Amino acid sequence: QVQLVESGGGLVQAGGSVRLSCAASGRTFSPYLMGWFRQAPGKERDFVAAITWSLGGTYLADSVKGRFTISRDNAKNTVYLQMNSLKPEETALYYCAVRLFPGALIGDPGGYEYWGQGTQVTVSS
Repeated sequence: QVQLVESGGGLVQAGGSVRLSCAASGRTFSPYLMGWFRQAPGKERDFVAAITWSLGGTYLADSVKGRFTISRDNAKNTVYLQMNSLKPEETALYYCAVRLFPGALIGDPGGYEYWGQGTQVTVSS
């Protein structure tokens, strides 16, 4: 069993920055991949970013390339999402997720076994 706890969300003005953290615990932690998704009210859960745990390879949704950065600290079992130049339409609940094994598409939420409770990011115009 893996527990994920996100933090760092809040209210920010358009153009501002937020850094999200996701700390993992609960078992010998060596996943294949950790990712971030977001979900706005009434919309589907969308892929934002992911990082491979061993080599640190990163994947970003096209809409956030050049503005968001994903990183991890293996010693702390923590993944981060640095979000810059935020837009009001990026207001959403941001979720951290863990995939234990490769196989499914990186952006497929169904391929992730564990999820955090989410942290709200609100971008005001």
